[in-house]
Amino acid sequence: MGCFECCIKCLGGVPYASLVATILCFSGVALFCGCGHVALTGTLTMVENHFSRVTSDHATFAMVIQIFQYIIYGIASFFFVYAIILLAEGFYTTSAIKKELQSDFKTTVCGRCITAFFMFLTYILALVFLGIFGFTAIPVFLFFNMWNTCAAMKSPDANITSPESICVDVRQYGIIPWNATPGKACGATLGDICNTSEFYLSYHLYIVALAGAGATVIALIHYLMILAANWAYLKSAVSTHEYQDIKTKDDQDLEAEARSKEGQNSSSYS
Repeated sequence: MGCFECCIKCLGGVPYASLVATILCFSGVALFCGCGHVALTGTLTMVENHFSRVTSDHATFAMVIQIFQYIIYGIASFFFVYAIILLAEGFYTTSAIKKELQSDFKTTVCGRCITAFFMFLTYILALVFLGIFGFTAIPVFLFFNMWNTCAAMKSPDANITSPESICVDVRQYGIIPWNATPGKACGATLGDICNTSEFYLSYHLYIVALAGAGATVIALIHYLMILAANWAYLKSAVSTHEYQDIKTKDDQDLEAEARSKEGQNSSSYS
């Protein structure tokens, strides 16, 4: 076998659908986890510097941020392993299909059960990450409102006579308690916060993290379709081969019966 034929044979065994889903999953999880982690740190820094200068007031918020960051570590590790497992499952199914085309198809009930289990687990993970996608939209919405307020203050068409009356109070979101000081930012102070690097960076990183969560949801739905198709194909192929085995056995029995009758006829003529 030449080098070209060998390459064609190797490329024929690649599950391209699973490979695309794996790349999309890796990209989405990397964007969500990396950008989300940095954005959470920037949000905590912004709250500490501008909205809650007493450590005890934002201690709970800091603890929640730390918990979220640990969850991000777990999500990154889990999906790295899980995507590789699903890619390996894709290689297994592609190999089984090739053997089926070569009339050497062999699969077990355990193999089909594993595919069904991954299909169920991927469905649950898709629902979970859909919830994460919706949850990630919350800080994007809050930062957008803050950015929009600052943009309105700077706009010459706004005709604002009293800029100090325009405020953003983060206490109403439950991030810090109502007795936290200052708790809100108004006028020029609010404009200065919008010009800080932690606000600008966190806002855009939350947007990228939201896009990453959306890409991960799409990748999981892609995985789900692949697994469902693989499971259906394996089940159909097994049924087809069982039918072919029964048909072959019946043909052999009929052929043996015909030979037996021919032998009896030959004996009677003798």
